[in-house]
Amino acid sequence: MKKDFEKITLENGLRVILAPLKSVLSTTALVLCGAGSRYETKNTNGLSHFLEHMFFKGTKKRPTALEISHAIDAIGAEFNAFTDREYTGYYIKSASKHLPLLLDMLSDMVWNSKFEKSEIEKERGVIIEELNMYEDTPMKKVADVYCDLLWGDQPLGWDVGGTKEVIRKIQQKDFFDYIKARYAPNNMVVILAGNFNRQKALALVKKHFGHTKSHGVAGFKPVVEKQQKPALKVSYKKTDQAHMIVGMRGYKINHPDRYNAAVLSTILGGGMSSRLFINVREKRGLAYYVNADHASYLDTGTFIAQAGVDLKRIDEAISVILSEFNKISQQKVPAKELKKAKESIKGRLILAWENSKAIALSYGYDELMEERIRTNKEVLKEIDEVEADDVQRVARFLFTNSKLNLAVIGPFKDPSKFSRILKV
Repeated sequence: MKKDFEKITLENGLRVILAPLKSVLSTTALVLCGAGSRYETKNTNGLSHFLEHMFFKGTKKRPTALEISHAIDAIGAEFNAFTDREYTGYYIKSASKHLPLLLDMLSDMVWNSKFEKSEIEKERGVIIEELNMYEDTPMKKVADVYCDLLWGDQPLGWDVGGTKEVIRKIQQKDFFDYIKARYAPNNMVVILAGNFNRQKALALVKKHFGHTKSHGVAGFKPVVEKQQKPALKVSYKKTDQAHMIVGMRGYKINHPDRYNAAVLSTILGGGMSSRLFINVREKRGLAYYVNADHASYLDTGTFIAQAGVDLKRIDEAISVILSEFNKISQQKVPAKELKKAKESIKGRLILAWENSKAIALSYGYDELMEERIRTNKEVLKEIDEVEADDVQRVARFLFTNSKLNLAVIGPFKDPSKFSRILKV
């Protein structure tokens, strides 16, 4: 089978993924590093995200943030970064002829950022305001409440953005120490997806990323999970709508049931014709938004249903969601509904794969997390092979009281009202 990509490992351990797309005129250059909040300590929680911000604030070659943004704007490029619990990424997408600039820019930021103290102080304020924004956005903040409930005071349970107390204490030395510890070429992947010349592209990657020496990188602290009964966490906040996540402890990244869980989440909450959307929103008018998903990490995972619901009818909304969990555990999914869910997933994937950025993110994530990339055809085949029995088996495994968790943000001072209905 002809691969959609090529993997090359440089002498310093850097993994390079080349994914040619002759049908487009653009190229995405992405750098992924195994550096996220679960690799932090209590005293550095939020450093990975803070560092992501600081990479935009000036390098030896481009001393100011304005020079960096001007160079990107001058070619009409798309430029962004993101931090998660297990990785951080930086990408630039532009017309393919600008690939030399893309790789020069990304390598310059990663290897030569200055972290000037004055810029650190300014960005410290920016990040604190970002944390404030999340506090005022319960639709997003509820995910942090849920993770804290699920994993508590261990790295995987901490907020990716950190705490204000820690952000106020982070100093210049912390950035340099963290880069030295985690930004090793053998802990990174560079992905190029788009229309480029293989020989020239590989030469550019070697020029900009091949000179740094590899070194040992510490692993993650395995998550400890001891849940035996339903768990609940209510965060009090005066709101006009309650935001909640009903979830279960789920599968880690390379678990063989990952695709079965994906189909299950699509059936329950993957669109406007999903079971939760129909029964929670359309039939009862309990919520504006409701969806379901399965998220995986290196050693664990979680299946969630999230909704923003009427304050006075939140009990009913929770009961309906739990009822749908129970129903799909007890009754096999009809063939027509199963086919629709699988075709929906495949359709979204096919559309995404027309975008060089989506391909870079997909291949890069697979390589960084699993050291294995699945081709487009392999992924579609995995989805096609999901059977109704698989979906029911996974539902029965996931939807049990010993895995059940509920996180809520809203004006509720008495959590016991939720405890009484928290069972499947």
